[in-house]
Amino acid sequence: MNKKRVLTGVTTTGTPHLGNYVGAIRPAIRASRDENTESFLFLADYHGLIKCRDPQLIHESTRAVAATWLACGLDPERTTFYRQSDISEIMELNWILTCVTAKGLMNRAHAYKAAVQANEEAGNDADAAVDMGLFCYPMLMSADILMFRANDVPVGRDQIQHVEMARDIAARFNHLYQDLFTLPQAKIDEEVETLVGLDGRKMSKSYGNTIPLFEDEKKLQKAVNKIVTNLKAPGEPKDTDESPLFEIYKAFATPADTAAFTQALADGLAWGEAKKMLAAKLNEELADKRERYHALMADPAQIEAILQAGAEKARAEARLLLAKVRDAVGIRSLK
Repeated sequence: MNKKRVLTGVTTTGTPHLGNYVGAIRPAIRASRDENTESFLFLADYHGLIKCRDPQLIHESTRAVAATWLACGLDPERTTFYRQSDISEIMELNWILTCVTAKGLMNRAHAYKAAVQANEEAGNDADAAVDMGLFCYPMLMSADILMFRANDVPVGRDQIQHVEMARDIAARFNHLYQDLFTLPQAKIDEEVETLVGLDGRKMSKSYGNTIPLFEDEKKLQKAVNKIVTNLKAPGEPKDTDESPLFEIYKAFATPADTAAFTQALADGLAWGEAKKMLAAKLNEELADKRERYHALMADPAQIEAILQAGAEKARAEARLLLAKVRDAVGIRSLK
């Protein structure tokens, strides 16, 4: 039986937080252990250039993101784990796909449309400050996906359109030239949690409400202490929906622990004690991962070696497909 291919990309523009861990890292690593699945995970450093103009941040984030996935249990023997910029074939495929893609399709991309709308509402030129990286972002994402013939691409709902675009582009190439590309499907896991942040909104760096994934115990407790609660005193019954604290706790607890925590709140558990319990629960799951993360961060050569081994596997496959694509469009040796 052929294995299903699952591909995930992680942008290198920051250090992962608890929301990234619960919503993407933990479920992806669990899925990669499925015997019937081939997992491809890449660091999307070229995509990072769209959002970030700080070279040092791009560089440091690549190390931090790679170390995070490895520390959290990613097995590079079971997963093809690579850095996007190490696979030059992706960029060549990106250009070939660009040549069969209608500009109108890119005009409909949500991020571009949002930028145009914001400009028009501000009375500016429609394309003010819109660079080609933003405009062509779905093209590069299509090349990432199609190069490795992914069947499923796990994404958030805001990224579904990009996978659908990759599917449209693949279908057009297959129709014009040769049936070479797999038509990918966006994979939305309804069971994957969207973790709330300190203020109850979705945990996001843009909201400034995150809890860093690998803070030491003291800093972790300080971060947890910032979670919004009400003014109910110790001894007063509390409901689970009165603070984001409960939702974060539930994401790291067993059903039995969650039930006990719910009852403790109803019995009047003080918010301060509840925050101590949450920090302890987080540390229980993350302590060994934090130790592994810091060891990896102190040894970038180890991370680089793992990424290069993954790139070698990825390039071997990319070269084969790209050779077929080049031949199909007429770029071949003279005989």
